[in-house]
Amino acid sequence: MKDFGTSSDPAVQAQLDRLATLSVPQGRLGLDTIRALLARLGDPHLSLPPVFHVAGTNGKGSICAFLRAMLEAEGHRVHATTSPHLVRYNERIRVAGELISDARLAALLAQVLDAGADLGPSFFEVTIAAAFAEFARVPADACVVEVGLGGRFDATNVIPRPAVCGIAALGIDHERFLLAPEEGTPSEPLARIAFEKAGIAKPGVPLVTQSYPEGAAQEVEHAAERMGAPLAMRGREWHGEVDGEALRYSDNNGALDLPLPALPGPHQPENAALAVAMLRHQSALAVTPEAMAEGIRSANWPARLQRLAPGPLTDAREVWLDGGHNPSAGAILARHFAGQRLHLVLGMIAGKDPAALTAPLAGSIASLTVVPVPAHDCFPAEAFGPETIAAPNVPAALAALPGDGLPVLIAGSLYLAGEVLRLNGEMPD
Repeated sequence: MKDFGTSSDPAVQAQLDRLATLSVPQGRLGLDTIRALLARLGDPHLSLPPVFHVAGTNGKGSICAFLRAMLEAEGHRVHATTSPHLVRYNERIRVAGELISDARLAALLAQVLDAGADLGPSFFEVTIAAAFAEFARVPADACVVEVGLGGRFDATNVIPRPAVCGIAALGIDHERFLLAPEEGTPSEPLARIAFEKAGIAKPGVPLVTQSYPEGAAQEVEHAAERMGAPLAMRGREWHGEVDGEALRYSDNNGALDLPLPALPGPHQPENAALAVAMLRHQSALAVTPEAMAEGIRSANWPARLQRLAPGPLTDAREVWLDGGHNPSAGAILARHFAGQRLHLVLGMIAGKDPAALTAPLAGSIASLTVVPVPAHDCFPAEAFGPETIAAPNVPAALAALPGDGLPVLIAGSLYLAGEVLRLNGEMPD
């Protein structure tokens, strides 16, 4: 996967070029390599401020954005590591509220790559080691850490005792990795996904989750029981529901009336509620209901049902951008655009389900244009049916659409979304 990015800073680009040579040896699983790399860096993961660790299939990035916004609204200094980046690699490492600078990033990546040169670490292992090294060096009050893929064998899972762990919505994605046959694991796909995600559970650390179908819920329950992690599952230990223009939250400590998120989409109140539940079930840092409310209102998470501003790419047309690429994301998009007609511009990486978005959105699609995903192998237009239009890029796709006033949705890949943001001058900060 070409996930390395480019930089206008030559020193950063030199290290990104080194990152681009890394690959995970076929079949290697486990945390031994990341632990060895961190040991050579002085075990920075053992010296982090309280960690808020978030796994899940859909929504974990939004939950991290809500957590960071709520903690910062309380006045806390917050580190955060999330993935993937959209435009610049720097987006993966946010230090005390600010994206890491080019100068510091170049030096940090050089240090980590040099330290692990003989270990054969992956791109993501180097990234997490770099983030943890910087987070241990710079004072802050909290760390928000997003799982990259799965949970059980994810490089972030070396943190021995987070303040709280959270699991977002579950769905089928990354089947090649998360559904690979393994003795002693569940055979039902969603239950297996739950098993992998719940691998972040830690002894004595609250595990706060959404509600899931029975098989998946049982796997989460078993993981919590095995690890001795207090489990707080939505619909049992806590509740969060939309009531008119408010988010009604409740748990054993009482009820809160909170605002609805500014982030669009019917799923965002669910993500905000999980972030609130994580804060309410941990004891490392105090966060008031007022700060929670402010964080819900102010959280920003680009390329997730984002309406693009007028710019070089969009002009004055209503254009929406979403990086969703799996059936769960398709269902969310279908809910948001229910009853509307739209033009869909789609770029989807090979190996995904080509119908993941088009099937749920079928009743809304006025036209379907397929574009390449820059620097990635992707589905051609023929994979989506005979009525599909092919375009060489997003600007050409938009220029060819009729001037009928219908909204446009660009979707299918976060890598495509990053290119769209760059072209429209909306750089994530």
